[in-house]
Amino acid sequence: MNWLFPLSKGGGSSSSPAAPLAALTSLQQQKQRQIESLRSAHSAIAEIQKDVEYRLPFTVNNLTININILLPPQFPQEKPVISVFPPIRHHLMDKQGVYVACPLISNFTMHSDLGKIIQSLLDEFWKNPPVLAPSSTSFPYLYSKPAGMPPYTPQGFPFLPPYPTQETNRSTASVPVAESGYTTDKPAAPSYGLITDLPLPVPTTEALLQVGQNGFTYKMPDVPDAFPELSELSIPQLTDMNEQEDILLEQFVNLPQLKQIIMDKDDLVKSIEELAKKNLLLEPSLEAKRQTVLDKYEQLTQMKGTFEKKMQRQHELSESCSASALQARLKVAAHEAEEESDTIAEDFLEGKMEIDDFLSSFMEKRTICHCRRAKEEKLQQAITMHSQFHAPL
Repeated sequence: MNWLFPLSKGGGSSSSPAAPLAALTSLQQQKQRQIESLRSAHSAIAEIQKDVEYRLPFTVNNLTININILLPPQFPQEKPVISVFPPIRHHLMDKQGVYVACPLISNFTMHSDLGKIIQSLLDEFWKNPPVLAPSSTSFPYLYSKPAGMPPYTPQGFPFLPPYPTQETNRSTASVPVAESGYTTDKPAAPSYGLITDLPLPVPTTEALLQVGQNGFTYKMPDVPDAFPELSELSIPQLTDMNEQEDILLEQFVNLPQLKQIIMDKDDLVKSIEELAKKNLLLEPSLEAKRQTVLDKYEQLTQMKGTFEKKMQRQHELSESCSASALQARLKVAAHEAEEESDTIAEDFLEGKMEIDDFLSSFMEKRTICHCRRAKEEKLQQAITMHSQFHAPL
């Protein structure tokens, strides 16, 4: 409750918060200088979140790279986190091709210049163009945050649910191989791009329902124990089919189960495209609501500062009207009235004042003095009784 009822100015501990406040102000000034250096060096930079995240698009060899700059809460005492999207292969990047791991970032200090560091990074990309890394399908901050980064005090917004954890590895069910009386050293038939990204139709209980990250379930077609089309073929025909991959692939593609999977895949792709179009239509509304939330948060911060100032003023006024403060003022006022009456008496004894004037003024000052002393004594008694009543037993 110290923020609600701060200590008075005359208290002995009122000077202790000055040093952290001054240090915080100095840290914010250094952070603003780094941000201004970044903006002045790169006019195309976009502010994603004020004083927290910035993004700079960069194109080299027809490859557009987004350089994301994340500033920790204690920046520039803490080094920034620089990442790129899509992931690339370059000697300045880490093994995943997402985070910049050059010495300029790892050795970042408060005296470094962030704008010059980003410019040096761009110059190195110009001299040694990066190569797009494979499997670049996710933005680095969509499902995970950089290692070692403390969470933001939401500012960040605590009422927004976190993203689900992205699965990095998927288990592939083992495919049972039918026992045969012969073996072949030839490689398996090529997929020709027909079923490259589809789950294998394995007739097991675990693989009957394919559950995605969004809760979508897909039931695999039932695979029969025997295929009538193969049972009608002779052994030479089966041998030719096994040795000639084109015939085997043609037989495999004509299976109704595979046709059903391909049809389901096409339907799913169409539904995903329609859902993506709907999401794009909702983007302006989402951005407008996001900006509204940011404006409301800024308004909340301003109102909180005004509230704290008013509470401090109310505390000062309540302290000035407390019983002990009123008693001290009555004591001072009674002493002043007594001094004024003594001055009047001295002037009368020296012959500077007539007796009528002396009696009227002297009696008035003495009456005021005694009234104030009586009020001060009664207030002292009330304070004593109040302290005894609330004293712990």
